[in-house]
Amino acid sequence: MQGVVKYQRGDGFVELRDLADAPPGPNQVKVEVQATGICGSDLHVYRDTINYNIQTPVVMGHEFSGVVVEKGAEVGDQVQVGDRVTGEPSVYICGDCDYCLSEHYNLCPNRKVMGYWHHGCFAPYCNATFVHKLPEGVGFEAGALTELLACCVHSVIEQAGVTAGDFVAITGPGPVGLFSALVALAEGGTVILCGTDRDTERLKLAEDLGVQHTIDITACDPVARVRELTGGYGADVVVECAGVAPAMRLALELVRKRGRFSQMGLPGAPVEIDFEKIAYNELEVSGGIGQRRPAWKRALRLIERGFIPSEKLITHHFALSEWQRAFDMAEGQEGIKLMFMPQG
Repeated sequence: MQGVVKYQRGDGFVELRDLADAPPGPNQVKVEVQATGICGSDLHVYRDTINYNIQTPVVMGHEFSGVVVEKGAEVGDQVQVGDRVTGEPSVYICGDCDYCLSEHYNLCPNRKVMGYWHHGCFAPYCNATFVHKLPEGVGFEAGALTELLACCVHSVIEQAGVTAGDFVAITGPGPVGLFSALVALAEGGTVILCGTDRDTERLKLAEDLGVQHTIDITACDPVARVRELTGGYGADVVVECAGVAPAMRLALELVRKRGRFSQMGLPGAPVEIDFEKIAYNELEVSGGIGQRRPAWKRALRLIERGFIPSEKLITHHFALSEWQRAFDMAEGQEGIKLMFMPQG
């Protein structure tokens, strides 16, 4: 079989390579990958602009769904061969540190992740440590959205604390921003999604998905608009999903005094931010990276109950051999959610 491999550190150094068959470890299952999503962090791995543990050569990819075809010797009866599953990207956590013991294992200092340190899912098969059964009626493509959705649940609900009645501003209408908007809507928030003149189609899609307000910040003053919609105060919560310095600075202008700011986008390099605003406005600031098991459970419920219309969000499908075109489209912000279909 062949997979998409980051074979050397640095910008680029990715190719389709022949892979040896790898049996699952004692506590792992082997999954026949049916669908796997391309994440913005995959592009960071491609360009080597992410501050995370990477070991090369490594098969890329960490968003997947598929069928269990083999079990390791220590895997219990909770998973069976033939189960339809999605899986967490965590391949290894220590299980003993304060973060693991409090179920914040996404922060385990020894955590190793597929697609970065261990072989990932841009291949016909992958080995996974933590898997979740797909609910009946949830297809493989929708199931492959669960990892991204769980990240958004973690940042929007668990970190930023969005709840019913909150006015939520989201910067960046890419997949992360759109999924974050859907999570905020599901919690009962009123959402404004901010983009630029490059994002016309994505902002239109957001409106179709039920987002109450969208704004092209190149055509309208976003701070004035948010204050107009909030009686002059500003957003209760801002979730920054663009991961670029201008959007991060804007986010600090959009949030009300004593509001909540959550940084989810990854800029890939240090940026200059006026942190004095945090003190003067008494802001609650959080970050979000990865996800926890409670976020996975909630994400699967959201998909099962129809809050995430995968047919509108998944716009392109590719064979693994088309990885370059897929990466180019993702970098060019074409489409919404792009997926590899490794069995095709």
